Amino acid sequence: MAIDYGDARTGVAVSDITQTITGDTWVIKSKNKQETARLITDEAIKRGVSCIVVGYPKNMDGSIGSRAKKSEQLVTALQSLCEIEIKLWDERLTTISAHKVLDTAGKYGKKRKEAVDAVAASLILEGYLRQ
Repeated sequence: MAIDYGDARTGVAVSDITQTITGDTWVIKSKNKQETARLITDEAIKRGVSCIVVGYPKNMDGSIGSRAKKSEQLVTALQSLCEIEIKLWDERLTTISAHKVLDTAGKYGKKRKEAVDAVAASLILEGYLRQ
């Protein structure tokens, strides 16, 4: 399972059973970190997820900024709720890549706002699975 954590929307992607491609994607709409962590954990347990990969948006120079610190805080919240392995995954430029995917697909407007988070989570998951 991969997570693209945001202040208001969090993208989630889960791999297929072979753990080679992204299966399901969706968006959690919540501004509350604890609620988001609980919803992620509940879904991970329900699906039998063995690892949660949280996008880690480092700055381009590799330093840790405020967005990356928020991802670290989400990891702490997730760890307090479950014993599933949780990893941070360098996701620099993932959101930009997600916008390019949606441009290519001709997705614009209100639906794009939600789709970009799910696509970003999918890109995080696919990057992790390719390693």
